[in-house]
Amino acid sequence: MGIFIFIAGLLALAWFWQDSLKSRERAIRAAAIACREIGAQLLDQTVALKKIKFARAESGQVNLRRIYEFEFSLAGYERLQGRAYVLGQKLEQVQLDRAEGMVIDLKSHSHS
Repeated sequence: MGIFIFIAGLLALAWFWQDSLKSRERAIRAAAIACREIGAQLLDQTVALKKIKFARAESGQVNLRRIYEFEFSLAGYERLQGRAYVLGQKLEQVQLDRAEGMVIDLKSHSHS
């Protein structure tokens, strides 16, 4: 019985790893597109996982919500913060914080 629990744990870990990689790729693509839309540069060409938690989708299904942070630049010398929210494998939104304090909220399902 113990070997089945061990194998089930390994399979769950493999699924989580694969799911996380796909979610991260989606967040990187969304961040790059959002930056391009406002004429900004995505710095380091990557995102970093900030938070992961369970959340309920519109359909009522419980899934993992991952919040990724990234940095971007408008003028080439400053480092501004942005976030990409991914629920399951669906992009929820991208937020780009501007120096003026304004947040650009790109809720675009065409980027998912």
